[in-house]
Amino acid sequence: MYMSGRNKDQFRAGIVDGSPAMQSHPLDTCVQYLVEEQAERTPEALAVVAGSQSLSYAALNQRANQLAHLLRGLGIQPEVPVGLCVDRSLELVVGMLGILKAGGAYVPLDPQYPADRLSFLLADALVPVLLTQSHLRDRLPAVSTHVIALDEEPRLSMQSTANPCPLATPDHLAYIIYTSGSTGTPKGVQITHKSLLNLVGWHQQAFALTARDRTTQIASPAFDATGWEVWPSLCCGASVYLVDEQIRTLPPALRDWLVRHQITISFLPTPLAEQMLDLDWPPETALRVLLTGADVLHRYPAATLPFALINNYGPTEATVVATSGRIWLQAEAEMPPSIGCPIANTEVYLLDEHLQQVAMDEPGELHIGGIGLARGYLNRPELTREKFIPHPFSPDPDARLYKTGDLARFLPDGQLAFLGRIDHQIKLRGYRIEPDEIIVALNRYPAVQASYVLAREDAPGQKQLVAYLVVQPDLTVELADLVQTLQATLPDYMVPALFVQIDALPLTPNGKVDRDALPAPTPANMLGAETFAAPQTPIEDKLATTVAALLQIERVGVTENFFLLGGHSMLGAQLIAWIQATFGLSLPLRTLFDAPTVRQLAAEVEGRLVAKLEAMSEDEACRLLER
Repeated sequence: MYMSGRNKDQFRAGIVDGSPAMQSHPLDTCVQYLVEEQAERTPEALAVVAGSQSLSYAALNQRANQLAHLLRGLGIQPEVPVGLCVDRSLELVVGMLGILKAGGAYVPLDPQYPADRLSFLLADALVPVLLTQSHLRDRLPAVSTHVIALDEEPRLSMQSTANPCPLATPDHLAYIIYTSGSTGTPKGVQITHKSLLNLVGWHQQAFALTARDRTTQIASPAFDATGWEVWPSLCCGASVYLVDEQIRTLPPALRDWLVRHQITISFLPTPLAEQMLDLDWPPETALRVLLTGADVLHRYPAATLPFALINNYGPTEATVVATSGRIWLQAEAEMPPSIGCPIANTEVYLLDEHLQQVAMDEPGELHIGGIGLARGYLNRPELTREKFIPHPFSPDPDARLYKTGDLARFLPDGQLAFLGRIDHQIKLRGYRIEPDEIIVALNRYPAVQASYVLAREDAPGQKQLVAYLVVQPDLTVELADLVQTLQATLPDYMVPALFVQIDALPLTPNGKVDRDALPAPTPANMLGAETFAAPQTPIEDKLATTVAALLQIERVGVTENFFLLGGHSMLGAQLIAWIQATFGLSLPLRTLFDAPTVRQLAAEVEGRLVAKLEAMSEDEACRLLER
């Protein structure tokens, strides 16, 4: 399919707007050497700011050099991992740079991790040295690793401040990031200097990054986005501001902080970025680019937003970012914003289960190739072979593609629409449901600030769509109106059966919605539990009366869930028998599990009655309607 002057093979190869994805920026060096060069050019320029503390480029480089010399004396060299368990602080940046200058690879660890998880990661990575801070020592597990507190190590001041002789090359490891494994065991992703440098070069070119920019570091220390926040800026002389911990998850306070510090480029995890889009921004703000990623973006920017919103997609295995694109205002949108096009030196293919390319407008599993691919998983050769497969379309026998497990399809303009995880796609009542389509519809409702949708099966055989809603302050959700709004754009099978109100979407340390932390629906948290929705049709009225009698309660609203009101399979069987006797319809008990509210069950009954009437003679139809 040939669209907008470009064909699908160009799109898959990462060619955007006529410019090939193969862009020329340096790939024959390492980020630590670029920072050294910058320190020579602008030694007094501001490099890193953390609250009232700051480091110039000269001071940052000298402190990192001292750490590098100490680490080399402890045996650190290329391919040797070094643990880094520190808070978001100056020590975080000094530690990252010092490890790379020593030639090693940093392994960032979040101090908030449980001790058992830290123990596993340290043992799995076989780190000989762990860098930390004095106030975190008591939280660390007992390990045989050599532990250094960066803020109180006396040997550091005795080390040379001169640049150590370079050891690392572009093919050596730069860092190892641990991500959650589907089996419950974390897996270490190995990223080389060349892959990291490709990200840095693309970022600097794509966003015209210069020494005049002020950027932020807000991500968790163990999130791969931290490297994306830090290295492009430090490699070109820009200043990196660490966002104050107490306000980094508070949208109004964070907005004011960004404006006050004249930040020009910032990355925010998707759920936080969506909240920031709803705020009023002063037109004089210095912010020109807001980057987001880590989860599905469901909101489009307003026309008055004084900066560009850039949506990014990429697994850790592809060095943070694989695709990127600006999001523009859309008045009516049926799908979430796109994830853009492949970044520099990156390939994207959408393949079926036979590794064949799908048609231009069909969904397929997203596969990524190019310079940004990780070396593989640390100590997991079988998993590496499973996920990093031989490139079926490349003449290079060593070329690989990474199987993301994500679904996507190409849009007419060549950008990619993200359709969710293959394993998160919902199959309900014979339908395949993409929950993100429902989330977009929910977020269009004025009182909904954020939402999430999944299928729950809290009782055997009782699988149903559940929507979780974060409501705008000082607003309320009228459930009947919300359901009616959804029904205007979604088929009935995509309208959630239950709506749960929560204060905020729970997040993982990497900024994704923590599905496991979403609460089970209860009468206390469900919308509609206290708002009675009366029957609107004769069939709804008959069903509501019968369900109330079966459950021995005074009345039943048409949006209340049969099972959450106390119903069970035996009572459900009685209800199905009543429907048989009343309407002459033989329904399986499964129907009640799929349509557990009076409104949903009435719609099912009405639909079957219509079908039955169409097959009847006029006399038979009249007799049925007289019942």
